[in-house]
Amino acid sequence: MNAVDPRAMGGDDPRAVWVVDDDRSIRWVLEKALAREGIAHRTFATAFEVQQAIATDEPQVLVCDIRMPGESGLVLLEKVKASHPQVPVIVMTAYSDLDSAVAAFQGGAFDYLPKPFDVDHALALIRRATRESPRIVSAPRAIGETSEILGQAPAMQEVFRAIGRLSQSNATVLITGETGTGKELVARALHRHSPRAAMPFVAINTAAIPTDLLESELFGHERGAFTGAQALRRGRFEQASGGTLFLDEIGDMPANLQVRLLRVLADGEYYRVGGYAPLRANVRIIAATHQDLEERVRQGLFREDLLHRLNVVRLRLPPLRERPDDIGPLVRHFLHKSARELAIEPKHLADAALDVLVRFAFPGNVRQLENICHWLTVMAPGQRIEVADLPPEVRVLPAPVDDAPVADWHVTLDRELAQALARGERNVGDRLADEFEKTMIRRALMHTGGHRMEAARWLGWGRNTLTRKIHELGLDAELRKLPRE
Repeated sequence: MNAVDPRAMGGDDPRAVWVVDDDRSIRWVLEKALAREGIAHRTFATAFEVQQAIATDEPQVLVCDIRMPGESGLVLLEKVKASHPQVPVIVMTAYSDLDSAVAAFQGGAFDYLPKPFDVDHALALIRRATRESPRIVSAPRAIGETSEILGQAPAMQEVFRAIGRLSQSNATVLITGETGTGKELVARALHRHSPRAAMPFVAINTAAIPTDLLESELFGHERGAFTGAQALRRGRFEQASGGTLFLDEIGDMPANLQVRLLRVLADGEYYRVGGYAPLRANVRIIAATHQDLEERVRQGLFREDLLHRLNVVRLRLPPLRERPDDIGPLVRHFLHKSARELAIEPKHLADAALDVLVRFAFPGNVRQLENICHWLTVMAPGQRIEVADLPPEVRVLPAPVDDAPVADWHVTLDRELAQALARGERNVGDRLADEFEKTMIRRALMHTGGHRMEAARWLGWGRNTLTRKIHELGLDAELRKLPRE
């Protein structure tokens, strides 16, 4: 254990920032960073050491890892919040999954820091924790269900963080994202980790039901309300009473039903079709769409006042092509899932096959990747999946042999652009420009053995330009493995 005298650091608060992590390198990095900033600190290797110290002392902020030998960080969080509820606790973990994030926030964590983290970001978080008022929150609830929402990418970590922060809220949520990104999974997670978790979760795809039936599906109907209505029918609002109603593809809702939904959100009451007695809507609304609702409003296809009612909290799910680092963990998860369903041994991907998947655009996003993994579980001949075993639509061209012509990269770029435009992708130019610069930076640094000044010269840039682009393109973590000047 390392201890620094708080008064020797020049701070007014005699308490120190405590860091607990069984990884010595993480402790060392934070020790150096805190010392450089003049922040008093102590470090610990186990939760047991912290519990001994907190019996006679109190930290200003506690930064703790989740997975450690002995008691976990979540158990330590629970004990610290029980005995010292005013102490802000920042939870960090290399195992970035939804349940960890939710459990941390429900346990009273100040914030959640996924590894690998940027040191400056960690310091800013610690400073904010020291400034903000102490918060007392309820003890954590057990998280018994394994989440299928996985992701190390920063955008996914923001989704996990939001679900954690919303775990004690009934706020209306609007989830946006391309088809196949997992919007319903997120909606179910919001319900599962909410105060309404014990009540029904009811989902309806507003684009999949004929317009003349959708009103009855949502609000129900009285007997005799129309031809064929031979009995009273409870609508989805009644079925979800006390729980959550998930309105998928809300952007396709007909105009007349947009008006009815707006009234429900504004007044909290609705009528069955053919009915005269008002019913109280006791549901939390979570809506989702793959469409640009602001553009739909400009086109006169979606009510602006309804958008404002739905857009209390907005969560954007990134497409899979924006989170290539998540493809490996997702593949392993889906291959194991398919193997369990078929009662066979799980298969695994060769590195070359994984590389092909990482470079594929995945227009169908996570849903498409899951389908591919199930196809491979059934169709691949061996336990080790090679490039040749992949479905034809995702395979790249083999490397040229002898004097075979090399595919013109302009042709490849044109094909990718055509596919993106065909699937309705917006801002495709920005994405392709970013991917082009990422490729140049990676190749130049590989050519120079990681020497950034030399790589910048080869690219015709200045050193500061290269550094700025690495940061803007989110390549910092990836390039830490390369030597630096």
